[in-house]
Amino acid sequence: MAELVAPIRASTQQFTEIEDVVQNIVLFVDGSCALILSVTAVNFGLLSEKEQEAIIYAYAGILNSLSFPIQILIRSKHKDITAYLKLLEDKEKEQSNPKLAHSIHGYRAFIESTVKEKEVLDKKFYIIVPFSSLELGSSASVLFGSKKRGLPYAKSYIIERALIALLPKRDHLQRLLGRLGLRSQQLTTEQLIQLFFSLYNPGLPQPDAATKKPVGVTP
Repeated sequence: MAELVAPIRASTQQFTEIEDVVQNIVLFVDGSCALILSVTAVNFGLLSEKEQEAIIYAYAGILNSLSFPIQILIRSKHKDITAYLKLLEDKEKEQSNPKLAHSIHGYRAFIESTVKEKEVLDKKFYIIVPFSSLELGSSASVLFGSKKRGLPYAKSYIIERALIALLPKRDHLQRLLGRLGLRSQQLTTEQLIQLFFSLYNPGLPQPDAATKKPVGVTP
């Protein structure tokens, strides 16, 4: 008789080291935290040579002026334009003017051929500002480590200290990015939940921010 195989019941959360997402902050199991900024991009290739040099020097100036660490994340995803092509097809059928219908058909054919020949990617740019658990103050579990899993301090205290440290850094970064013509926005609790869920659970429905569980998926 074949042996019964026990089902895997481990949760993804056990491997992400994320304790909670609260007040637009990611809280990790060791007491460290982070806030994430979503940043717009610049079409560097369309700039003149002098404009490109100015952007490079300004960017270098931003990095050299920082007195705290940051992480830069670029997320690339395959762009699904099926819905857009379907929209163009519907508009073509609805169009009563033959010339306009022909123009829409040609544009749709151009988009389809471009997608087949080139890989179309959707890029998102993020800046992560970390808060170390060492900034919480002296604690046996923080200074020497602890085999016991759990926060070194009360969650409310950690979030309060993290906000005091992170918000001025966020404001400073946003001012610097604004000089480059870049718009930045801190991800909200709901956006953070959706971001991490999509990273660790590709293909599944987005989570409900109220329950922090995927919509339509029972635990």
